[in-house]
Amino acid sequence: MKLGFVSDSLGGLPFETMLDHAARLGVSGVEINTGGWSTAPHFDLQNLKSSASARSAFVNAFESRGLEIIALNANGNPLHPTQPEQQECLIDTIRIAGDLGIKTVCTMSGLPAGRNGDLMPNWVVSSWPPETQEILHYQWSEKLLPFWTDVVSLAKDSGVERIALELHGNQCVYNVPSLLKLRDMVGSIIGANLDPSHLFWMGADPLVAAEALGDAIYHVHAKDTMLNLPVQARTSLLENGSLMNIQARSWSYITLGFGHGEEWWRQFCYRLKMAGYDRWLSVEHEDVLLNSLEGLEKSIALLQGVMPVAESDFKPQAI
Repeated sequence: MKLGFVSDSLGGLPFETMLDHAARLGVSGVEINTGGWSTAPHFDLQNLKSSASARSAFVNAFESRGLEIIALNANGNPLHPTQPEQQECLIDTIRIAGDLGIKTVCTMSGLPAGRNGDLMPNWVVSSWPPETQEILHYQWSEKLLPFWTDVVSLAKDSGVERIALELHGNQCVYNVPSLLKLRDMVGSIIGANLDPSHLFWMGADPLVAAEALGDAIYHVHAKDTMLNLPVQARTSLLENGSLMNIQARSWSYITLGFGHGEEWWRQFCYRLKMAGYDRWLSVEHEDVLLNSLEGLEKSIALLQGVMPVAESDFKPQAI
């Protein structure tokens, strides 16, 4: 496996400074946010879209430091009913990835409105009352399937081999069954960006998810979640309070090791190996209490101690 981090983890730093820290921290690459819900401080989409020299300079900034571009990440809602720029960002990101020779694009599945004419996305998380099934049928049949059929075709034409969908709440694809359902519909260019932090707060087990997904895991975000048990006992894990008010929340994103300890992350890395995954662990730091650079340093140090790097060389002795 290789270790890197998501560029927005150091979103307050200039591009060159962010890459200097990556080289200093001893990671092998950086995953770059391109837009969507990110302001993309390290990626000038319009300039890179139109200028071959800008793309060349972008790549050189990594290569000159011995770093790789892990993936491009358009982490928005490409099926938002009133924000077409989110979809445009994903389309442009795939095309630029092709121009740069990057084989993996990370994104979300998207979440449409609940019916034609509605103005807001609608996330269905229960099977009752009956209209929930009408909503799901509309979202998957009328929106999700046609969109991803076209995007998969674009990715193939662009030379992008993997689209890694983050299993994220408020998206049509948010867990193992929904990821495999879309993958079955549109093909194996679709896979999972397995981020344990979201599965924690949705009540799933990332270790079991890794086994269930197997070769459908195309990318991994290393991000932790603290489950605030006293609050959870009163309010459940359904949480819509401010992300900044950790004390009042039933769960919060947190620096690696502060929510689940080193032993859990050892198990996670081993389960990934058991599932056949041998690509990137990309740290995504979103801890609002710790300094971003300090939190990233602590997360990287933890993974450097637990992630497998060398290939297995064990062979039973001839007896």
